[in-house]
Amino acid sequence: MLKERVEAVLSKIRPSLQNDGGDVELIDVGENGVVKVRLKGACAGCPMSQMTLKQGIEATLKQEIPEVKEVVSL
Repeated sequence: MLKERVEAVLSKIRPSLQNDGGDVELIDVGENGVVKVRLKGACAGCPMSQMTLKQGIEATLKQEIPEVKEVVSL
């Protein structure tokens, strides 16, 4: 259930990443609230990817899904 909710939120974020030539792939949602993702395309090598991950993806997920504690990139 939590995984589906995370995927729904990521689908809202995805278009803005795709506009810049990047994308995000959901790898896993742990029972401990840690979401594992993989940044793809332009996001994978971008020097701003850590900021995108924490201030964009993580902040949005935490705001919409309180169970999410952290987002990490693999």
